[in-house]
Amino acid sequence: MKTFTEKVYVVVRKIPKGRVLTYKEVARRAGNIKAVRAVGNILNKNFDPNIPCHRVIRSDGKIGGYNRGAVNKKKILKAEGVLV
Repeated sequence: MKTFTEKVYVVVRKIPKGRVLTYKEVARRAGNIKAVRAVGNILNKNFDPNIPCHRVIRSDGKIGGYNRGAVNKKKILKAEGVLV
């Protein structure tokens, strides 16, 4: 049985380049729609480059936090064509 953290990583790993999901949608797909803040905390501790946590944004359309800095997250999302 996978932990919630492992489930979050599986969901986020599947987000294709040029697409994003909200923290809420990641929580829902990982099996606990109420665990939105937990998703943020899990991704904040992720340093595995194979898990594109920069592709997870807030429900209000803002980019949210990123453990390598919000400026870097914005730059990566622009390069992937998500932001203009």
